[in-house]
Parts: sequence; structure tokens; C-alpha cells
Amino acid sequence: MDILRRNTDYALRLMVSLAREYGKGALATRTLAESEDVSYQLACKLMQRLQAAQLVESSMGPKGGFRLRRPPAEISILDVIKAIQGPLRLNRCLLSDAACPRQSNCPVRAKIGELQDRMDEYLGSVMLAELVESRSAKRKGRTKKSAGSR
Repeated sequence: MDILRRNTDYALRLMVSLAREYGKGALATRTLAESEDVSYQLACKLMQRLQAAQLVESSMGPKGGFRLRRPPAEISILDVIKAIQGPLRLNRCLLSDAACPRQSNCPVRAKIGELQDRMDEYLGSVMLAELVESRSAKRKGRTKKSAGSR
């Protein structure tokens, strides 16, 4: 079982592309889809969901497309996850107080709840800007290695 769905992974990649181009103008959905190996139709659906969650904004016209609504340093991985697949929950018992009749005396729920809190805290602390920086650093490392092997 995957905790992050495939569509969420695709949406995160699309958002990192937008973050990399932040402040440079809008990117067309087709450009985003091609650069991140996501089908155009799926990219359109994902961008609509991200727009509904107010993470991106769109503009029409020849230079139209999508751009981040806020700076990359203000959008977390958790924001994107919630926009695409809703809140992540490790167990059904964490969905609500009414999800399990045994929760008041269940030792497992308390420990899983702690793990849930840590996961939410971590995912909420990783911003798109950090993902852009790590992606850029990896690309620079590959360039140096290929230049050094000549």
C-alpha cells in the first residue's frame, strides 16, 4: 500500500517545476506535463485541483498558464498532499473521534497518533523551495561529475 498516491507524486513534481520558475511568469500545462513526464490530461486535472486549493493561479492568453499563488518557501509538501488526496492518515482510527469505538482505551491508537503527528509536522515543514534547492544541487553534482570524467 502506498501512502502517497501516484497522482500526488505527479502533483508534487508539477509544483516543484512551478517553484523552480517562480517569479518568471506562467507555465503552460503542456510544458509542465512534458517536463515532468505526466500525461497532459492528468496534468490538467491536477492543476485544476491545485487551483481549487488556492496553491496555484492561472492566466489565459498566449503567455498564459499556471504560477504558484505563494512563494515556494510558503507551500509545503503537506499542502500539496491535502489538495490532491486529502489528509494522510496512518490508520482509520485517526480519521475522527467517532471512527473507532475502542479509541478511549486503545494503546495502539496513542502510539500511532504520535507517529501521525510527527509525520504531519515533518511534511508540513518541507517547503517547495527546499525541494527546488535539492534538485538543483543534484543537477550541479551530475554536471561536475560528467565534466570531470572527460
